[in-house]
Amino acid sequence: MATSRDGPGCSPMLWASLDLSLPAGAPSSPLSPRPCQPRRHIVFLKTHKTGSSTIVNLLHRFGETRGLRFALPPRYQFGYPYPFQARRVKGYRPGGPSFDILCHHMRFDLPEVQKVMPPDSFYFSIVRDPGSLAESAFSYYRGVAPAFRRVGSLAQFLAAPERFYDPAERGNHYARNLLWFDFGLAPPATPGPEAMRAVLAWLDRTFPLVLLMEHFDESLVLLREALCWAEEDVDAFRHNGRNPRAVRPLDPAQAARLRAWNALDWQLYTHFNRSFWRRVEAFGPARLRAEVSRLRERRRALAEHCLQGGGPMEAAGIPDKQIRPFQFGQAQILGYALRPGLGPADQELCTRMVTPELQYKDRLDARQFGANDSEGAAGRGGR
Repeated sequence: MATSRDGPGCSPMLWASLDLSLPAGAPSSPLSPRPCQPRRHIVFLKTHKTGSSTIVNLLHRFGETRGLRFALPPRYQFGYPYPFQARRVKGYRPGGPSFDILCHHMRFDLPEVQKVMPPDSFYFSIVRDPGSLAESAFSYYRGVAPAFRRVGSLAQFLAAPERFYDPAERGNHYARNLLWFDFGLAPPATPGPEAMRAVLAWLDRTFPLVLLMEHFDESLVLLREALCWAEEDVDAFRHNGRNPRAVRPLDPAQAARLRAWNALDWQLYTHFNRSFWRRVEAFGPARLRAEVSRLRERRRALAEHCLQGGGPMEAAGIPDKQIRPFQFGQAQILGYALRPGLGPADQELCTRMVTPELQYKDRLDARQFGANDSEGAAGRGGR
């Protein structure tokens, strides 16, 4: 398989032991090296309920194995829901050295981010259809958003959302236009197409790539291409996923009402959806399908090799608290247990792939600042 172009990536022992036979139609040889340098200066705007925890895991692994410096929050978020401030980055000093990777939850503020990140940093993010995003937010943030707390069901909220929603109440940013909020935007002072075009043009200049949750594997391939990374750098298991048995599908009428209620998010999503498919056309649809097949087959082989049961499980069945996902809100979050009998090198790689965001942040914190300076996810929680 392809190896990293700038340092150690996956364990050679693991790749030698995996059966990475490819499905029909997939390319039979590793990807050809490209005349580019892997990007090491990266800003990922981690948006809520978009699959972003999976992206954070691969960024954690890429940076850790190369000794890169992460811009870390003192706890688990950068003062969210307040706008990002450079002073909230652990170890930041005005005029001091910049960081390599910034990827934890924040409300985006470009001038403040630029204080801690190098000028050549690559900015990207991920979005999701606000119909399904808002349903997930309702499930996850029932306890912290007053607008959701006042109702007994999503259907009751959708019947008259204005009745329950007060934008001035703390926590209600989760209840309407959450993407818009995470991107650091305020509602347009003069609503209209010109104001929206100006906002979207600014976002396009700031974020050269915005991924789509609904096409997550295609997004990983396009991300790998944009960052000039190797195949193994975007291998990932899904993180922070809900138990599918607890998810009730939205009916079309509910999805339409959620999109209308989150109209600013819908405009963001439709814009980034169009730019995503333009990038797919430039990449080559047939080439993309082939690379997605390779990505999925690699993931299947890794899951079979690394995971007890070959896939996700309920947190109660994961005895190791260092890889057990934190449970927040009413949604049950799944995680992974490792298959017994892994060798030391495979154990390390598989552990990195399944470590949840909070515990991984503590791991990075201890590496950069010392074990005694990181409080630990198990002791204080977070989200």
